[in-house]
Amino acid sequence: MAPPLDSGKGRLCTAVLCLFLAATQGAEAADQKIFDEMRFGLVGSVADGDNAEDGVAAEFTVFFDPLGRDEASGLRESLMRPRVHLGAELGIAGSASQAFAGLSWTVDLTDRIFAEAGFGGLIHDGTLDDNASGPGLGCRGLFREYAALGYNLDRNWRVMAQVEHASHANLCDDPNDGFTRAGMLVGYRF
Repeated sequence: MAPPLDSGKGRLCTAVLCLFLAATQGAEAADQKIFDEMRFGLVGSVADGDNAEDGVAAEFTVFFDPLGRDEASGLRESLMRPRVHLGAELGIAGSASQAFAGLSWTVDLTDRIFAEAGFGGLIHDGTLDDNASGPGLGCRGLFREYAALGYNLDRNWRVMAQVEHASHANLCDDPNDGFTRAGMLVGYRF
């Protein structure tokens, strides 16, 4: 079972918010773009039975574009220029919290519709064994992958549906139930 919100989760959420506010204030002052995009939304377990988590998780992710994905022309060049993502999911009412990082590849299907996939790793505070409700995760560090389909509302705002999975790929002790979550996110491109 996840710890109450007043434990480390509250401090983690406050630290992420303070970091974001400080970085965006610094970017405005220096007239530079630190983040390429910021996303927030809710995700919940799509697993069934004993592997399902209770509650939902609030997700916050920032994207960086050090390889210039926006300047890429064509599908091939877009795939050669992934963005870097860094984020957290704060578990609410029984779901586990996690912090994650990795690479994301975005493909524009039309002017408005895009598809995205990402791969990386995470650390979590979920249950490690099968003796509790929810998924038994085996170890604290997991691989994470996600896929999303999105719609650009305008130049800055976008919405997307996302599905994600995380597990240890049998690289540490059993069990390996993994997380499988899906949800809706709102993004703001700077």
